[in-house]
Order: sequence, then structure tokens, then C-alpha cells
Amino acid sequence: MSSDKVKLAYHGGVPVIDFAKWHTGGSQEEKQTISSQLASACKSVGFVFIVNHLMPHEKISDAFSWSKKMFDLEQKQKMLAPHPPGHVVHRGYSWPGLEKVSNSMGDEDDPELVNKLRQVSDVKESYEIGSDKYPEQPNVWLPDHVLPGFREFMTDFYWDSWENAKMILKAMAIGIGLDDEDYFLRYHSGHENQLRLLHYPPVPAANIEDQSMTRMAAHSDWASITMLFQDDCGGLQIENPNKKDDFIAAEPLQDAIVLNVGDLLQRWSNGYLSLISAYHLVTLPPRQDRFSGDENWTRARYSIPYFVGPKEKAVIETIQECVSDTNPAKYKPIKWDEYRLMRGSMQYEAPKTSGACEA
Repeated sequence: MSSDKVKLAYHGGVPVIDFAKWHTGGSQEEKQTISSQLASACKSVGFVFIVNHLMPHEKISDAFSWSKKMFDLEQKQKMLAPHPPGHVVHRGYSWPGLEKVSNSMGDEDDPELVNKLRQVSDVKESYEIGSDKYPEQPNVWLPDHVLPGFREFMTDFYWDSWENAKMILKAMAIGIGLDDEDYFLRYHSGHENQLRLLHYPPVPAANIEDQSMTRMAAHSDWASITMLFQDDCGGLQIENPNKKDDFIAAEPLQDAIVLNVGDLLQRWSNGYLSLISAYHLVTLPPRQDRFSGDENWTRARYSIPYFVGPKEKAVIETIQECVSDTNPAKYKPIKWDEYRLMRGSMQYEAPKTSGACEA
């Protein structure tokens, strides 16, 4: 699994991997090159720009148009599809302040820590979408008359994203040296994934700078991989793999998928694919033309992440090919359904129960 001799192109500080030969009749040797580049990039940075993938420009553009239409609805219309109370089901609309992202792993049973993390608001709103054939996470759709065509388009975009994810998971398996390119695919059905529409409203830059507000705090992603489509506003930053707590800008690259390694792939590969599980955050845009007005208001930012998760009852164990005498297993086996609930408990408050004397 050596990656020392793999050559990579970069956009800013992030590797760029061209997948054109993967899906246009490339040879096995060309696919091996792409896979080796992908694994090397994930090992060294944890983030990758993927270009010439399967999602056409028009589809990406339409997805952002639909997202903007949804967030432009009146608040009372968006609240017709509210995120369910608590952290168990992640579907529907989350208003600003409902979710608080953090880098906590969720296993600290400390209510004071949770309250402290939630004191700084994340200034964003989101809408979560999944497969309609995943009963553990039932979708919460807007009524059709509120935004005709929205459900149909987003369902198609969800499954088109899955086609890209399957390609990437195959390349990951080959890239870390597995003989079976379908190794990761067997743990995934496509129904357990999550499509998220995100809107970061304008906010005075000073509120982000003094940390009274955040756009999204530093965190890792819970699942196997995350595929992100982002607009041209900017603000995404990734942790410098060579310097803890130093973050570098992932400048937008048109139509590219921003891929990052999640907690599960880190565990499967025994830390080979990203030793840090790709910590990242969203902050102020780096370019000054993204601000306006006397209070230096940020421009609105839109992004669309697609979280790829395994089957509900999957047990995630370190792959034996990634273990050796000099690199023993670093992680204990975990159950995905339990791990997902543990991480989610840190981001959404538990539902409030009404006492007998409460009005």
C-alpha cells in the first residue's frame, strides 16, 4: 500500500483526481493509477477534489437552483417539513440554531460539555433527504403544492450521487491494496445515505471573528465518505495534516466533488486512509468580494453534501490486510447504528418533555 511514488495534481492545498478514464473505457492500468492517486491523497490530506466524474454540470446547477428555491420559501412553509425532535432521525428542515456541529466524538457522557458546545450558534439552515425505502429514517417531504417538482428532482439527484459514490468506493478498495474492488460496496446499499441541502445566510463578519457565531465548527464526518458540491462563495477549510489546529482554504473548483474520508473508512483502513478523519470547518470566505455593507456582511453560501453510510446493522472492523506487526489494529469493532446515534446525540438536543404542572 505504498503511496510514496504517486504523483498528484493540486488545487490550492487539495489534491485533484481525474476520474475520466474510470468510466470511459479506461484500461485496468489506468484505473489502478486513479485508485492509487485517490488512496495517496486521502492518506496525506484526507480531502480530494474529484473532477470528470459522473454528475453533469447541468444537474449540479439545477440542484443548487432547487436548493435556493427551497430556502427562499417563507419560514412557515419550510416548517411544514420540520426535522423530527431529537437526534435519532435526520430528515426534513432544520432551522438556524437547531443543530450544533462539533468535533466531539459523542462518547463523553457530560451534559455540561453538551451545553457548552451549544452556546455558540451555527448560523445555517439545512434540509435532509434520504431513500424512501429506509424506514429507520423516514423522509419528511414538503407538501407537493409548496414546491412542485422538488421531491422528484432531489430523489433523482440522491440516486445519481450514489452512482458516483459506488465508483469512488471501488477505487478506494483497489487503492488500499484489496483484491476485491467490491469490498466496501458489500457494506453499502445506497438506502442508508443522506443528501443534505445547506444554506449559510449572510452574517456580519465580526460575529464570526469574535466567535459569538459560527458557520460550522471543526468536525469530522461520521460515515464512510462524504461527497460535497459547493458554490463559488468559499469558506470551507480543512485541517493541515502536518500542523494541528491550522486550517487551509479549500477554494471552490467548479463542478468538482469535494471528497473527504469519514470516521468509518478511517477505522476500516486502520488509519491508512486519513490519520485524522479529515477535520474541516466552514468560516468566512477568503475573498474580499464576498463581503458587502458597512458591517462587512458575508455573502450567502450554499453547499450540498452527500453522506455515504453502510447498512444499518453493519459492524465496522479493521480490514486484516491493513494490519501488520508494525501496524497493529488501532480500533475496536463498532456497530454503525450505535455509533451513528452516539455522534448524533452531540448535535441535536433531546426532545423536551412536559411536566404535569407545565402550561
